[in-house]
Amino acid sequence: MQWRNSSSRFGALAILLHWLVAVAVIGLFGLGLWMTGLDYYSAWYQKAPAWHKALGMLMLLAMVVRLFWRLASHGPAPLDPPGSAGFWAARLMHGTLYLLLFAVPLSGYLISTADGRAISVFGWFEVPALIVGLPGQADIAGWLHEYLAWALIVLAALHALAALKHHFIDRDPTLVRMLGRSTRN
Repeated sequence: MQWRNSSSRFGALAILLHWLVAVAVIGLFGLGLWMTGLDYYSAWYQKAPAWHKALGMLMLLAMVVRLFWRLASHGPAPLDPPGSAGFWAARLMHGTLYLLLFAVPLSGYLISTADGRAISVFGWFEVPALIVGLPGQADIAGWLHEYLAWALIVLAALHALAALKHHFIDRDPTLVRMLGRSTRN
């Protein structure tokens, strides 16, 4: 499989980044839900948020790489004709997903750095606190983080269902392109 995208399929890097981010979103959402129920005496009370923050920053880094890769290596042309309802629905869905994939970790960053402390990413490096001291920063960012995360998980589920619909009902190559197979016969 080639690393770069082609006119008939996505390349290995685009596929790897897509599925890595998908797994990260599901894992971070589950971890976030689970850790909100931890009490002070839990062994994971400190560890779970540290993992959540570190993985969130790595996902943000993966999204930056993914965005630059998308701009540098255009993928296959859309299957729906330009201007059609399917074309615009796909563009809207992908644009909203990209927006949320940046907004959720950025809101998490604003929560975590509101007190001026950097985020440690597994001790490998630290993400410095660049924006601090905004009125109600942690509370407002926390509220945004929660609701944006729910919006992201709902849209990701709809995205997955749409891919399955394209594959099993429409029988078009939408899903197989993200699995690295060519759409040419």
